[in-house]
Amino acid sequence: MNGFQRFDLPSFLIQSLQEQQIEKPMEIQERLIPAILNGRDVIGQSQTGSGKTFAFLLPIIAKVKPELECVQAVITAPTRELAGQIYNELKRLLEDQPTEHLIKAKQLTGGTDRIRTMEKLNQQPHIVVATPGRLKDMANTQAIDVHKTEMFVVDEADQMLDMGFIEEIDPVAALMPDDLQMLVFSATIPEQLQPFLRKYMQNPRHVHVKPKESTPAKIDHKFILLKYRDRTEMTVTLAERLRPYFAIVFTSTKEDADIVFDALLQAGLHADVLHGGLPPRQRKQVMRKINGLDIQYLVATDLAARGMDIKGVSHVINHSLPKELEYYVHRVGRTARAGETGEAYTYIDKDEYPAVQKLQNQGITAQFFEWKQQELQAVANPLQNNRPDLKKTPAFHKPKPKKVKPGYKKKARLQAEKQQKRQKKLKKRQR
Repeated sequence: MNGFQRFDLPSFLIQSLQEQQIEKPMEIQERLIPAILNGRDVIGQSQTGSGKTFAFLLPIIAKVKPELECVQAVITAPTRELAGQIYNELKRLLEDQPTEHLIKAKQLTGGTDRIRTMEKLNQQPHIVVATPGRLKDMANTQAIDVHKTEMFVVDEADQMLDMGFIEEIDPVAALMPDDLQMLVFSATIPEQLQPFLRKYMQNPRHVHVKPKESTPAKIDHKFILLKYRDRTEMTVTLAERLRPYFAIVFTSTKEDADIVFDALLQAGLHADVLHGGLPPRQRKQVMRKINGLDIQYLVATDLAARGMDIKGVSHVINHSLPKELEYYVHRVGRTARAGETGEAYTYIDKDEYPAVQKLQNQGITAQFFEWKQQELQAVANPLQNNRPDLKKTPAFHKPKPKKVKPGYKKKARLQAEKQQKRQKKLKKRQR
C-alpha cells in the first residue's frame, strides 16, 4: 500500500507517485497535507530537498474543481528557474488525470513574450505558477482573474523578502477573497516577514522540520587556506585538479561569477555561468545544458543554491564564503543528494576565520588544507591559534607562588592600602 493513500488523494495522483517510485511521504508532507486538505493556512519551514513542493502540490490538485473555469490556485516562486521546476513537477502529476475533467495549469514568468502570454490566457487556467513580477503584471491587466482564487502559495518566502518581491505579491494577494487559504514555505521565517504573514493568515499551522544534520552526512567539507594567493587563480587550479562529474563553483557576486567563468574558459574547461544578470533566454539555455549534462562546471551565484534541483553534482567549490553564512548549507547541499556522496571545497582567508568557527559551532566538521608544491596537503586547524580561550593569560592575572609564606594575606592587604594612598596623593597633586 502506498503511504499517500491514507490522505484520500485522487487515484491518478497515487498512480503518478507510483510511476515516480515515490512510496512514502516525507515528514513535512506527512504533517501538512492533511491540514491543507482541511483548508487551514500553513507555514512549512524546512530546508531545500525536504519535500516541500509535493507538500503543497498534492493537496492543491486534490482540492481543485475542474468544472469551474477560474483560477483556483496561484503558486509564486522567486526565480524563473524555480517556477519552471515547480511547473514541471505539476505537469508530471497531472499526466494521468481523467480526460473528461482536465485540470489546466499555466506558467507565467518573465523573459517570455508578454502579448503572446496574454493571448493564451483567454481561457483561465485552474492553477497558475508564476514569478512575482509577471504575476503582478497579469493580475493588474486582468489577464488573469484572481478574485475567486482559493489557495495562494508563497514558496521560498525568505528569499522573496531578500529580493524585494513581497512588495510585489502583497497587492496581488489583496485582490483575492477574504477567506483565501495562504500556504507559505521557507527555509527560515525572518522577523521582517511577520507583518505579511499576520495580514493574510488566520491561525496558521506552523510546521518546522529540522534537519537531522546541518548538512548531509555524506559531504566531505574541506577548507583551503589562501595564504595571500589569488582567489580566482586558485579556484581554477582546484577545478582542473578535481576532474569532477559535475561541479558547481559558487561566487558571492555576479561580477565574480563572470570573472571566474572567463578564467575557467581560458583554462580550456567546459563551463557555463548562471546568475540573475543574464538575459532570460541565456538562463534557459544554461539550464538546458545542465539538464543535458553538456557542461562539467557551472559558475553560479546563490541563485542556484536555493530551491533548484540540479542533479548529478559531485563537487561544490566555494570561491568564497557567502555573505549570509546560512547560504553555505544551501550551497553544499547541492551535492550528496539522494544518498550519494559529495565533496565541498571552500577557499578561506584569515578574515574569514570567525565565519568558519561559526560553521564549526553549528556541527560542520571540516579538514583544512594548503597548496604546497602544487599539491593540496592537510594542515592543522588554524582556528586553534585564534581562539581567545587559548591565548596567554594576561599579565595582571599573576599565578600564585608555589610556596606561600605565612601572613601573605595581611601583607597583600597592606600593600594594596599603600597603593591606594599613593593614588590619592597623586590625584591631589594633579588638582
